[in-house]
Amino acid sequence: MGTKSAWNWITLWASLLFVVILGFSRLSYGMFLPGIQRVIGGSYGQLGILGTVNFIGYLIGTLCLSPLISRFPDHKHIMNRMTCLLLGLTLIGSAFSDHFTQLGLWRFAIGLLSAFATVLVLSIAMDAVRPAERGVASGLIWLGGSAGILVTGLFAPFIIDPSHLQGWRYAWVIMGVFGVIAALGFEFVVTRERGVVKIPAPSESKPWDQESNHVYRLLLNPNKLLFLIASYFFFGWGYIIYFTYLIPYLVNQGIPSLYAGLIWSGIGFAGLFNGWIGGKAIDRWPSGYTLASGLTLGTIGACGVITDNMFFTVLGATTIGLVSFITPPLMTTALLRRHVPHHAYAPSLSIATGFFASGQIIGPIVGGLIVEQYGLPFGVASSAIFMAIAAALAVLYGQQQRKLEIRDLPIRSWC
Repeated sequence: MGTKSAWNWITLWASLLFVVILGFSRLSYGMFLPGIQRVIGGSYGQLGILGTVNFIGYLIGTLCLSPLISRFPDHKHIMNRMTCLLLGLTLIGSAFSDHFTQLGLWRFAIGLLSAFATVLVLSIAMDAVRPAERGVASGLIWLGGSAGILVTGLFAPFIIDPSHLQGWRYAWVIMGVFGVIAALGFEFVVTRERGVVKIPAPSESKPWDQESNHVYRLLLNPNKLLFLIASYFFFGWGYIIYFTYLIPYLVNQGIPSLYAGLIWSGIGFAGLFNGWIGGKAIDRWPSGYTLASGLTLGTIGACGVITDNMFFTVLGATTIGLVSFITPPLMTTALLRRHVPHHAYAPSLSIATGFFASGQIIGPIVGGLIVEQYGLPFGVASSAIFMAIAAALAVLYGQQQRKLEIRDLPIRSWC
């Protein structure tokens, strides 16, 4: 059982790693699309497929990691060390892509490695934290993704401005170098803290087939976690459409690159508060209703694009950053940590992340089709449909939680 507070060196370095894992390696792609299109060519639909390739790698990574953790539970730290270092190096490698196939292979590798890193970094960091503070710790870690969005937006004038054709290449190199440094820092503090504080590492485990059956029964049972997992799936579907096509929409509207970058950074800046507020909220009210509230506000925010008014578009983007960008993943992470046995947490998180990745695979394809047929405004706004479904499923999960709590309450009137 973890003994450290949410505010510790492991959590800090985990958050810095999430700058790379989420902000740089995955979500930066939407910012880079206009620059990549000018150098490599292709339509937004075709470039969206490369985003899908990234999430196919992400899905495969989550599916492979679960059996690996179950078979080699004592090697989690070694797997994490290798994965995080390779992730930084693949970001550097992707900067030298000259055609679709080459970039697609790099995006696939980045997706695969970021899937491993997401689960391993979260699992290692959360193991060290006291149970009562894991929501806050999760929020602190996930807000690294918001910081990555903020920093990426500041690069905008050098990435999407037509006068800087190679800007996206330099940015990816810088991001990759930062990733290597963050990986080394996280490894150093984890190794040091393990010598001082006993961070639990399971020494024995069930055979993978038994473990897998147990975890799938837990996650896919309508009376337990199915609605939470389904909500996570549709959130992945919806939010990735928004983040993939928002910057191309702004550029298409003639917004200067500096202002487009500031809007993108605004999402990340709002997300910094999101991580802290969302973590505190899920610790205080660990319920599907808490998750649904953020998703509902995010649905409203995504609809701002269809007004064709820049004020409402910016307001909607800020709303998404504040309440429904980092909140759903961190809340899902915290809820799983509360309701899943310790030995099954890493495999459960890996499988849940697989469903999330499946939604992210579908999202760019569906969004690309809508963009090609109806234009960028409707393509971006279509994300609201799937976020609304995610919110409804989170409400159903909250109702299921309430039923279980009522059923488990002692009947005091007969005492």
